[in-house]
Amino acid sequence: MRIVFDCRYTRIDRHDGISRYTAGLVTELGRLHPVTMLISDHRQLAMLPALPWQLVRSPTSPLEPLVALTVNRLAPDIVFSPMQTMGSWGRRYRLVLTVHDLIYYRNRTPPREFSAGIRLLWRLYHLSWAPQRLLLNRSDGVVTVSETTGALITRHRLTRRPVSVVPNAADSVAGTAAALERSAPATKTLVYMGSFMPYKNVDTLVRAAADLPGYELHLLSRIGDAERARLTALAPQASLVFHNGVSDEEYVSLLTNATALVTTSLDEGFGIPLVEAMSLGIPVVVSDIPIFREIGGDAASYVAPRDPDAVAAAVRHLEAPGEWARRSRLSVSQAARFTWAESAARLLRVLQGTAATARRADHRG
Repeated sequence: MRIVFDCRYTRIDRHDGISRYTAGLVTELGRLHPVTMLISDHRQLAMLPALPWQLVRSPTSPLEPLVALTVNRLAPDIVFSPMQTMGSWGRRYRLVLTVHDLIYYRNRTPPREFSAGIRLLWRLYHLSWAPQRLLLNRSDGVVTVSETTGALITRHRLTRRPVSVVPNAADSVAGTAAALERSAPATKTLVYMGSFMPYKNVDTLVRAAADLPGYELHLLSRIGDAERARLTALAPQASLVFHNGVSDEEYVSLLTNATALVTTSLDEGFGIPLVEAMSLGIPVVVSDIPIFREIGGDAASYVAPRDPDAVAAAVRHLEAPGEWARRSRLSVSQAARFTWAESAARLLRVLQGTAATARRADHRG
């Protein structure tokens, strides 16, 4: 079986969520089965494993609907894309697409880093379910990263194709630092890793920090001056540390020494920072939403996402004798459920099953 993996969503500087998913999966899949990667920029190779590759046009090209005409020349049996928007017109292979989440149907503000044209198309795409259904039904199978999103796909009847779960996992950099057997945190710091888009609901974390004297809330992602000023004015008594971006090494160091990772997001497709923190034995205090229940299990502390008092109370509860150490042990155990190796093994089974079904259909035809 000849597998082609669409790696064109890999970043060229530092991974985002889809880029990490791509690199983590293709690295482990390449250990299990021969794989050819599709890239659209030679610089992406620095973020990917040493596997055979083919340069094709960018996934944001106006000619993306015709990319299959180029991919056909590789004579793949099956192609996997970590997104749902890969062009499929004229393809002569089986295709499996990925849906990470349905967040932007409920929160339609697109990522700020996109160009004006892409932002407009993004909004139009999410005005109805029809474009999503059209894309997914042109595939042979659909992958999603969580049972929660899988259930939403089913509820909204987004596709007639089989849907399989291939979970996200912690980035390998986080895994390089061994989880420490400790009875208490090294510092009274809280870590937030995520964007500042409205659905991330960072305001609740800032207000909670104002009710936690002695604690610092570290906000790690890049942030504009206006948003920084707004959050600072929201709770002047809160001790906030804006990092405006951190390296992987800085991220691991901050997590390893934190009291907890905190997030009050209103909606997510997975929650990689939860797994990264838990893998280091760091407790997590998170929104009580279905996806975080799936990822955090019994290890996480759950709070009403718009209740800063509940967040502050959950953090203070970690100060109870033995509580932080108990949550730390549970966190390590819970994080062990999510590995790129296991996810790649799941993906390989999906690809093999899809190809086998297609061969049987062709034989009957």
